[in-house]
Amino acid sequence: MFEIIDKRELCDKVYQFKIRAQHLAKKAKAGQFVILRKDEMGERVPMSIGGLDPASGVLTVVIQEVGKTSASMNRMKTGDHFADVVGPLGIPSHIEKFGHCVCIGGGVGIPPIRPIAQALKEIGNKVTTIIGSRTKDLLIFEQELREASHELLISTDDGSYGTHGFVTTILQKMIDDGGHIDMVIAIGPVPMMKAVVATTREPKIKTYVSLNPIMVDGTGMCGACRVTVGGKTRFACVDGPDFDGHEVDFDEMTKRMKMYVRYEKQAYDRFLQDEHCRLAKAAEAPKDKNA
Repeated sequence: MFEIIDKRELCDKVYQFKIRAQHLAKKAKAGQFVILRKDEMGERVPMSIGGLDPASGVLTVVIQEVGKTSASMNRMKTGDHFADVVGPLGIPSHIEKFGHCVCIGGGVGIPPIRPIAQALKEIGNKVTTIIGSRTKDLLIFEQELREASHELLISTDDGSYGTHGFVTTILQKMIDDGGHIDMVIAIGPVPMMKAVVATTREPKIKTYVSLNPIMVDGTGMCGACRVTVGGKTRFACVDGPDFDGHEVDFDEMTKRMKMYVRYEKQAYDRFLQDEHCRLAKAAEAPKDKNA
C-alpha cells in the first residue's frame, strides 16, 4: 500500500499527489513513468513522474480527470493509499551535455518536464523551458519550472498570460531570432508535440518527444502501446517513452488514441451520475439526533 502524503488541486480537474514509495523514488530517473492502481478492483493507469525526492522516498504525479478511473483517483484524499504503484517503467530520458536545451511542456505534460529540466541543468546544460496552456487559470508548475531552468517562457492560447499563442510561437521566434538550440524535448498533447516537431524539422534541431499512447501492462507484452517510429514498430512502454520526434508517425498514433474515447466518455458519465445519486441520497438521509 502506498500512502498519499499530500494532495492538492492545481487547476480545474487536475490534482497533484505526493506518494510515499521509498524504493521506487530512489531508483527512478527523469523521463520514466509509473503505473497506478487505486484498489484491488481498479484499472492500471500509466502516469508520468512529475517529481522525485529520493531522500524522503516520495514521488509526485499529476492526474487530470478525463475518465472514470482518473475521476475516482481524484476523489482520494491525503492519508488514503494506492493499492499499487509499479515502476519505474520505461527508459530514462537521454541526459548528456548537449549545450542549449529547450524543454517544452503543455497541459499535464508540464510536470514530467520538471525532472528532465533539472537533470539537464545539473550536468551543465543551459536550459530554457517553455510551458503553455489554454488560459492562465490552467497553467501549472510555473514556480517548479522556474527553479529547474535557467529561463522560463510561458504562452497561453488566449493571451491571458505570457505570450499570446502556442509554445511553438515562442520556439519559432527563438529560431527566427538566430538563437542556437542544440536539443529540444517536448511532452504534452499529441497535436502540440507534432507541431513542435514540425517547427524543428527544417532547422534540423534534434527533438525528442515523450509518447503517451494507450497502455495496458507497461511491460511490452500486450502490444497496446505500439507506435511507428522510423517506419518500425516500437512499444512506448519498453522502447520509450522518449523517441526521436522527427521519426514518429503522429497521424497513426492519433487514430489509435481515439479508438476508445467514446467508451471512456460513457464510463465517465456513468461515474458522475452515480456519484450525484450517492450525494443526493446522503443529503436526504435523516440525521442522527444524538450526533
